[in-house]
Amino acid sequence: MVTLTDAAVSTLEQVLAKSGGAAAGLRIAVTDGGCAGLKYQMGLEAAATDEDAVFSFGPVTIFVDANSQPFLDGVVVDFVEGIEGSGFKFDNPNATSSCGCGKSFSANGAGAGESGGSCSTTSSGCGSSAPYSTH
Repeated sequence: MVTLTDAAVSTLEQVLAKSGGAAAGLRIAVTDGGCAGLKYQMGLEAAATDEDAVFSFGPVTIFVDANSQPFLDGVVVDFVEGIEGSGFKFDNPNATSSCGCGKSFSANGAGAGESGGSCSTTSSGCGSSAPYSTH
C-alpha cells in the first residue's frame, strides 16, 4: 500500500485542480534507471488500467501498476520544502540502498548490479532536477 502525508495530499490536490479535470489521479511507478538501478516516476493520469492498484486519499487518487507494486508496498510519500528546494520525498522500506543523491534506489535484488549506471549530470542521474527524493 502507498501512503501519502497530509502535505503530499495538499500539494497533489492543487496539481490535480490545475489539470482542469483532465487527470483522474497520479500514477506512481518504479522503472529501471538512475545511479542505483531503479527510479520513481510520477505523472498525471486520465484513468486507471485494469491492472492498477488504486489508492484514494480524499480528493487525490493514486494509481500503481502491477510491476511497480512490490517496490512501492509500504512507501510513504511526503512533500517537503527546504533550503535546497521543494519536492516529493519517498520513504521506502523496500529500498536496500540508494544513490548518493537520493534520487535512485535498489531493492530486492534489483538495482545497480543489473541495470544501473554511474552518477552523472544527465536527467537520469544524480544531477537530475526531478522534484522528489528517496529514502
